[in-house]
Amino acid sequence: MNTVNTVNSVRTNSTRAAKGRPVAASEASGRSFASTSVPRHLARGAVGLGLIIGSVALLPALGPVSLLAAPLALVAFRGCPTCWLVGLAQTVSRGRLERRCADGVCTLTKADPW
Repeated sequence: MNTVNTVNSVRTNSTRAAKGRPVAASEASGRSFASTSVPRHLARGAVGLGLIIGSVALLPALGPVSLLAAPLALVAFRGCPTCWLVGLAQTVSRGRLERRCADGVCTLTKADPW
């Protein structure tokens, strides 16, 4: 089933590229970890990191119960810390980079200013 979705996604992107419209990198991959703003994304990271540090630091005082905060960090990170870092890169580059595809070759270029 995933193969069919991937094929449809590629067809849609190649159709958009054939019409001269840029294809966003997040559209091409099908998954975006970006937030609406950089401060909001950094706040989510601070909450996630605080929960992980807190769950480990409170282990001697509270015992294994403190580890219940660790899954909440995954919710704040929207997955693993690597997913958060990818989202940070997507949030910072949003609107600044475009993926353009022509004749089966895709390149990453600066977005055209409005």
